[in-house]
Amino acid sequence: MRRAALAVLATAAVGCGGDDEPGDLVVSAAASLRAPLTECSRDGEDPRIRLQFAGSDELAAQIRKGVRPDVYAAANTKLPDQLAEEGLLEQPAVFATNRLVLATPRDSRIDALDDLERPGLRLVVGSEGVPIGDYTREVLGRLGPAGERAILANVRSEEPDVKGIVGKLAQSAADAGFVYRTDVGAARLRAVPLAARLQPEVAYGAGVVKGTDLPEDARAFAAGLRTGPCAEALRAAGFGRPHGR
Repeated sequence: MRRAALAVLATAAVGCGGDDEPGDLVVSAAASLRAPLTECSRDGEDPRIRLQFAGSDELAAQIRKGVRPDVYAAANTKLPDQLAEEGLLEQPAVFATNRLVLATPRDSRIDALDDLERPGLRLVVGSEGVPIGDYTREVLGRLGPAGERAILANVRSEEPDVKGIVGKLAQSAADAGFVYRTDVGAARLRAVPLAARLQPEVAYGAGVVKGTDLPEDARAFAAGLRTGPCAEALRAAGFGRPHGR
């Protein structure tokens, strides 16, 4: 992509495109990617990059409704694959991996998943259908029916993206929640690692949205998530390399 002194613009979520200037390269990305994508785009490029963050499922739903960013980057591979099958996305590729952890406020005495069964504990999780919520349910499903029921009984809030979970924990409005490893440091939370047998395969997929007016730039940005400044920013933020790389 052509270099230029243009700053990145970041917004909370995709709207109707009213804020986009002609020629902007619009990237709709999972909320957990905010820090590294903002960092790697900080120097600015031509065309100007507009980053828009929200839950992966919300962004996919908006694409299905006719919103057309140029690049879509999700916290799983399921949603990009579905959009590709529906003819809305070019062939997606995995560009990063992550790990799930149990996060708590720094002063918490929660040290293991068994502690989540305590009566009265306030647990916050991702909503079903959201990548972080589906990964969480995958973990709980591996505990067996009794353990899964006991922990789910303590759920006090279901959030539309990982940002909502982190916010509740940072404000001490919840005692524990499942988030990505990369979310813990910036929010000053404490991480309780999960046993290897419980760890889901967390892979991020991205692709170019069909119908983009900037196909070359969109493909260059998507490729840059695997190699280049954005890939380096992802590694620096704690994201793993795609399997096989």
